[in-house]
This record gives sequence, C-alpha cells and structure tokens, in this order.
Amino acid sequence: MDCFAGPGPAAPLPLDEALARVQRTYGAATEPEEVPLRAALGRILAEPVTATVNVPPVAVSAMDGWGFGKGDGAAEGDALRLAVVGRVPAGSVFPGTVGPGEAVRIFTGAPIPAGVDTVAMQEDCRAEDGAVLVPATLARGANIREAGEDMTAGSVVLTPGLRLRAQEIGLAAAVGRSSLSVRKRLRVVLFSTGDELREPGSDKPEGTIYDANRYTLAAQLDALGADVRDLGILPDKPDVTRAALADAAATADLVVTSGGASVGEEDHVKAAVGELGSVDLWKLALKPGKPLALGRIGTTPFLGLPGNPVSAMVTFMLVGRPLVLRLSGAESAPAPRCLVVAGFEFKKKPGRREFLRARLATGPDGRPVAHKFPSDSSGVLTSMVEADGLVDMPADATTIRDGDMVEFLPFTGLFA
Repeated sequence: MDCFAGPGPAAPLPLDEALARVQRTYGAATEPEEVPLRAALGRILAEPVTATVNVPPVAVSAMDGWGFGKGDGAAEGDALRLAVVGRVPAGSVFPGTVGPGEAVRIFTGAPIPAGVDTVAMQEDCRAEDGAVLVPATLARGANIREAGEDMTAGSVVLTPGLRLRAQEIGLAAAVGRSSLSVRKRLRVVLFSTGDELREPGSDKPEGTIYDANRYTLAAQLDALGADVRDLGILPDKPDVTRAALADAAATADLVVTSGGASVGEEDHVKAAVGELGSVDLWKLALKPGKPLALGRIGTTPFLGLPGNPVSAMVTFMLVGRPLVLRLSGAESAPAPRCLVVAGFEFKKKPGRREFLRARLATGPDGRPVAHKFPSDSSGVLTSMVEADGLVDMPADATTIRDGDMVEFLPFTGLFA
C-alpha cells in the first residue's frame, strides 16, 4: 500500500498530514563524523555529550568582592567590620582558613576559601586601615556559585539531534570537549527544469526568464547546513530529465528540483521519477504551492517543488525544511510562530490552507500588526523581499477581518 496515498485518487493532501508522513517515513540519511569544536557550528549532533567534570568544579565567587563567614564581627551600624587576611584572584587557591571576624578580597571565579560562606559585592563594601566594612544583613551563601551548579559530572548535557549553536559549542567546551561527533552534511543535488530558463548573466532571448529558483533554494539549503551540488538548468526533454535524475540520485542523499512537476505536456519530472522510483505525494491542499511532489528515485528521497518562485520558496520552507532536517538527523523542530493583529481584510474559499505574505509593524497599542502584501501572485518574488513572514490561514477559514488575531510565521524561523 502506498504510505503517502491521499484521501482520494487525486485529492490534495493537507499540509499537516504531509508533514506527519515525512516524520514517519524518513530518518537520518548520513553517517557520523568527528569535527573540531570550531567546525561544529550548525551541524547536527550525532552522539550524546556527557559532562566529565562538575561546572564549576568547586564553589567559586560569582562577584568581585569580599568573602567571609557569617560569624561574629564588630558591628558598626548596619555593617560589620572584618579584618582583611588575604587576597584570592581567579585561578589561585587561598592556603588557609578564614576565621570569624576575618575576610578575604576575592574575585569573580576564584575558589571559595575554607571558612567563607558569603561574598559581599565590592560596591556594597568599604575597605579602610586593613579592614573592610560589609553589609550586616547579607544572606548566608550570597554571591557564591556552588560546585556543579551548572553541570554535574556524569550528566548528559547535550542530546543527539541538536542543531549546534554557539551556546551548545560553548557548553561542550566547558566540559572539556575539543571535538564533537556530528552528522555528515546532507548531500543535496539541485536543478531547475524548463526551456524558458536562462542562467543569470547570460543572454536572454525573447520569451525566456532568468532562473531565480536555484539561487533561492540553494541559499535555503545552505542555511540548513546541506552540501549542495548545483546541476544547473535541464531542458524540457524526457530522456534528458530521466538520465539527469538517475545520475543525481546515485551520488546524493536528496534530489531537489523546481518546475516540471505539474500537469503540463512539457512537465516531465513527475513522470521520470515515477519511472525511476515512486511519486508518493503529489499535490497539497495549499496556496501557494499546490503542485509539490515527494518520492524516491531508487532509494534516494526526491523533492519536486513548483516552478513559480514564491511557490518554490514557500513550499520549501513548509515541507522542504522539515524534510532536510529529518534526513540530516535533526530532532523535530517546528518553525516558531506567534499571534499578531491582522491589519488587513481577506476572503477565500474553504478547503485550502493559505499562507499570506505580510510585513509586521507596531500598532498604536504597541502590539505587532501584520500588513498583507497587495498581490497574492506566486510569481511576484518582490513580495518575499518586502514581507517579514507568512500569515497562516486555516483551510476551513474563509475570512480575516481587520483586528483579528492571526498566526504569523517569521521568515527568521523558516530560513534556518
């Protein structure tokens, strides 16, 4: 039985169902490799990272100030006068014990000496004549980071599937790791199809257009950490298309195309994929981007995106991004979304989920307001430049009114 079969012979599949099937069907397609920390940014962690030390390894001062024990001291109003018996910079150890009525000058990150259980911030203290005045009411344990407060030895601090950011790399360094096991970069072969396309910078005869899709899609794939191989533009010839797809699948973890997956007489990609493997999903109940194909060429996953530039970008954000992350071994990470105020009116027929291009502005009450781009055409690429993200209008909704709360997907979360 076809695991991607739609609800009817040619019924477009709802987006949520398509995404659920992507999660069920695909897994990591790449092997682990060890890389230095400086090369790990944006990579997918392949193995757990366990702390081999406590962080911090011992109790340390959280501030520059004065360390003392909450014992007896000479009271002077709301302060205690303590005798200064030493100085503890970060990286050194105080050799003795700080007794009652005594204090040490201590700096951020320095180990807490024996006898000290409280640190007073330097700006709250006053040093004079071999003594220091500290607040008498300071709580015991103030401004001390206990051993293992951040991480304890033996605990798992990073889990497989994480897409490594600066903070995860810093954390790995904090527990002593100089390298990490990450998934190899997903090998993606990309090309466009269509006799009407020309390479930017080349001659453009009448009736042709420059190919923008390969450049937007390559940039989106690069942002996800993929290793992209660009095969250029394929002509509308069945034999050439079939041969190119077969060759691409032999050396790739994923093949991505734009154009050629619709129902026109010159759209040959879908037929070629069906001959070489299977077309498991075709047509989404979605606007823009209904003609989307997902399948396999042999055993290699295939993603066929629409030819219109906005449709290609949006369907990649909504379906291609989760697919690439899944194949890369990343844990499931839905794109972030938020509620904003609609600053526009819009109507549609029920049955198809629509994603409207919109720019955010701040309303008079301080809340973010979405203003829809005037054109809904999937060929207007300027709309993607002028928009900040997409308003998600459910399939069964028919109207958005000015002032309604709507769900908004920022581009910042869809491009990474």
